[in-house]
Amino acid sequence: MDPAIVAGVADRAGDERTLSRRDLHPDPVEQFRRWYREAEAAGVAMPEAMALATASRDGAPSVRHVILRGFDERGFVFYTDLGSRKARELAENPWAAAVLYWRELARQVSLAGRAVPTSPEESEAYFRTRPREARLAAWASPQSAPIPGRRWLEARYAEADARFPGEDVPPPPSWGGYRILPDAFEFWQGRAHRLHDRFRYQRRPDGSWRIERLGP
Repeated sequence: MDPAIVAGVADRAGDERTLSRRDLHPDPVEQFRRWYREAEAAGVAMPEAMALATASRDGAPSVRHVILRGFDERGFVFYTDLGSRKARELAENPWAAAVLYWRELARQVSLAGRAVPTSPEESEAYFRTRPREARLAAWASPQSAPIPGRRWLEARYAEADARFPGEDVPPPPSWGGYRILPDAFEFWQGRAHRLHDRFRYQRRPDGSWRIERLGP
């Protein structure tokens, strides 16, 4: 068994996880929901951590981790500073890809599609669920922009703290979110000897999904 997956590939000694075509739900969102719940139940640390890839107009890529804040049949949602690099790239090129890796289960799920802005109301509703300190930080930090130093950032935070002394810290004008509308998913189950199980869902023109096994 590969050392990289030995810690997470089994439910118990000698019981390797597998993934077959008959295991898969016809709807990839429901399949994702099942795996996500299993990751939570298994005690995966931050199962919502998602590596997000975007690209500029000329195709230069960038990637970073964000937090998946919700998902359903409408898409997969994350929030950010609208002046950040990811937001600027999505304004130029709306295509995005993301992957979640759950080491404890030797599983990963990737998805790709267009990213569209969430509504201001949806973005504000989520923003107000964040801890006060995180809301103040959103006012303090010009995400992805060069700054003079740590003291400058801390001074900006102190200014925001003084400006909003209570719990009512509204979202800054630069705050917003995106919903990825996937056209493709891949579900990957780690197996011994790099003979992993890997399946792709591809959206057809009529909205249904084609499912096929891929070489690992």
